[in-house]
Formats: sequence, structure tokens, C-alpha cells
Amino acid sequence: MSIRLRLSLLYTAILAVALIVFSIALYISQSQITLAITRDNLAQQAELFARGPKHPPQDQNEPPKTSTADPQPNPNLPGRWTQMRNAQGEIIASTADLTNAPLPLSDVGLKTVQGGAAFYEIANVENAPVLIYSQPLKTDNVVTGIVQMASPFGEREQSLHNLGLILIVGSALAILIAFVLCWIVGGTALQPIQRITQTAQAIGAEHNFSRRVQHTGPNDEVGQLATTFNSMLTELESAYKQLEQALDTQRRFVADASHELRTPLTTVRGNLALLSHEPPLAPEERAEVVGDTREEIERLIRLVNQLLTLARADAGQPLKQEPFALEPLLEDVYRQIKTLAPERNITRGNFDDVRVRGNRDALKQVLVILLDNALVHTNADAQIAFDTKRVNAHVEIRVRDTGAGMSPETMKHIFERFYRGDASRTGRRSTGLGLAIAQDLVQAQNGTLRVASEIGQGSEFIVALPML
Repeated sequence: MSIRLRLSLLYTAILAVALIVFSIALYISQSQITLAITRDNLAQQAELFARGPKHPPQDQNEPPKTSTADPQPNPNLPGRWTQMRNAQGEIIASTADLTNAPLPLSDVGLKTVQGGAAFYEIANVENAPVLIYSQPLKTDNVVTGIVQMASPFGEREQSLHNLGLILIVGSALAILIAFVLCWIVGGTALQPIQRITQTAQAIGAEHNFSRRVQHTGPNDEVGQLATTFNSMLTELESAYKQLEQALDTQRRFVADASHELRTPLTTVRGNLALLSHEPPLAPEERAEVVGDTREEIERLIRLVNQLLTLARADAGQPLKQEPFALEPLLEDVYRQIKTLAPERNITRGNFDDVRVRGNRDALKQVLVILLDNALVHTNADAQIAFDTKRVNAHVEIRVRDTGAGMSPETMKHIFERFYRGDASRTGRRSTGLGLAIAQDLVQAQNGTLRVASEIGQGSEFIVALPML
């Protein structure tokens, strides 16, 4: 059962209960009111008759009905549906309309009236219900007679019957109209929800998270739902794009890693085939093949270590961080790089004596990568500078070179995995992973790594870390 139908049935049921209760209350109150009015009218007429003269002049040309049991003359009776009895309850006079159908008086009523109290009762006269009011007539506080006045109930019952029909038919029509209106209003109110459902179904079928729910109504609960749904779609679209980018990056990463691993492995396999060649190679050629094999194995080890580093970074494994002095680390890195490339022009500038919080080994790896990158992508006569600078609450570690520099397009992708720069940047073969690893390690220490470069002017890599 749909929400629209449930709401329509619920509201209709509430209205039906309210109408039924109202109709019953109105019918009962109307019945009591008309009965009370009738009784009051009869009581007033009887009271006026009792207070009037005993023998008022008779305006009607109708002779009073005289009981044979009462030899006294009968009083003249006004109006209609009026009857006189003596103290013993015998009829002594009545209006002409009661000639053939006298008003009855029950035993209980007779005893009540003889006791001096008025009495109401309902009886059938000529097969029609009437309300009979019996009131004692007193002389010196002694009951000397009884006057009875009646009012037909037919008109009252017919009015109540018509009122009941009106209430039943009116309530039924009102309930039906209410259900139709609730169905229409509910459908209008639930249209945004239907659009949300249709949008969700379309998104599920098309995987198109750029779609949005169009809502032009007020900012009520349904409007807030549409706004929330659109916000959720925005988040899903962003997450989906990120997931697509991540999957695309992963696919490229796997393809590039496979390629990078395949190349040295192929070289090693070829060298092993040469070493097992018959007749054996000359000692000079054999030494050259062994040296080439050793270089390729070192390249494999370096590549595998870099891939493991990236894998740990992607897995979100936090680096153990602690405060340490920066200057000793920089001195250690400088000595190491000078040992690896003693023939290159590497100069050190000022090393600020500050303390930072991070991972000493990870930061050392970052600096070695940056200096090695400068060595790889510059000529032998290029200058490489290594120093620090305080900027506000941060310390910047800078590695500058006077190489060929990079184009703006290259700088956009310089930190992507397996990306290699311009062909003009000469040097040893690179895996394209070093700068990606450096950026991940710096970010893991709450720092930033940025690059500035210009064609023909060289490049500068800057690591910024917060000082303690």
C-alpha cells in the first residue's frame, strides 16, 4: 500500500470518526431539545388552563364530551388534544378531536397525579405516538381534577428522521469528497518524493550522479528532503569521480609497475643467457654483462622498495612521529649525497637550528629523493644548492638546481606516479616514483611539498614543516 493511499485512508478515517461523533451528538441533542420544548409547551398550556376560570367561554362550536359517571357540568376546553378527568381518573370532558380516541392515563400516571405531581408519558393515539402531559387541578391543596394535554410525536419523529438521513448522506458525501481531496492533495504533496524516487531509479540504471531533483515548492519537510537528496547526490558524484580516478590511477599504476619490473627482469634474463652461452664469453665481455646485471638487480630492489613505500602510504599506515632537531639530519643528508656524487657541484647554505615533529627516517628519505632527482635531471656542470629558511611558524627546506627547468605542463604532473618529465631533462633512467613518494611522506608529517621551475632557469623543490 502506497504512502499516498495510507495517508488518504488515515485522514478519511479521522474525518469519518469526527463526523459520526458529531452526527450522533447533534441527533441526540436535537431529540432532547425538541422533546424538552414539547414538554415545556404542554406544561405551560396546562398551567395556563389550571390558573384560568373554571368555566371559560367556549369559542368552538363543539359541545364538550360529558362522562356519564359525572353528573356535574363539564368545563369548556380550549384548543385541541385536551382532556379532563376527575380526581378518580374518569374522563369528564375532551376536545372534539379526542371523541373517538381518548388520551390514556396509566396506573402509575394516575397515582402520580393523584399524589399532586405532574406526569409525562408517551402513548399511541389513533396509531400515532403522542406525548401526554397530565397535571392535577387543586382546590385548597386538594386534587379535584386532572387536565391532560397531548402533542403528536409524528412531526418530531419525521423531523428527526429527516435530520438522520441528512446527517448520514451528508457525512457519506463529505467522507467521499474528503478522500478524493486527500488523494489529490497527497499526490501533489508527494510529487517531490516521486521525483526523488524516479531520479534515484534513473541514477541506479544510468550511474549518472550529475542528475538532480527539481523542486520549486516551499522549503518544508519535502523541500528539505529534496535539498538533502541533492546534497547527497553531490557528495556521491564527488566520491564516484574520486573512485573512478583512483581506479584509473590504480590501473595505470599496475600497468606502469608491471612495465618497470618487466624491463630489468628481461635484461637480467638476457644477461644470464649470455653468461651461459657456449663457447664462454671473453673475460671483458663477461665482466661487462655481470656489471649490467648487478645494476639491473639494484634497480629492481630500488623499485620494489619504492612500491612498498607507496603501498604503505596508500594503506593509510601512520608514520611514527616525534620531535627531533633538524640541523643534524640535514648535515647527515648533505654528507651522504656528497659521498654518492663527489664530482658534482653541491653546495650547502644555512641550516637553521630548529626542531620539528615528524619521522626522521621518512624526512631523510624525502631529502635524498629530492637531491637525487636534482642529480639525475641536471648536467654535470649544473649547480645544486641545499639550505633552509624560516617562514612564519614553518621552516622551509629548499633544493635548487640550475638545470634545464620544467614546462608548466610538466609541473602539473610532476608528483604523479610513473610520470617522467620533458625529454630535454637528461640523466639516468628514472622510475617516476620518487617525487610521488616524497609528497606522500611529507603530507604524512603535516607538511607540504611544492615546486617552482622555469625553462632554462632550473627548478626548486621546497619542503615546509611546522616548527615546534
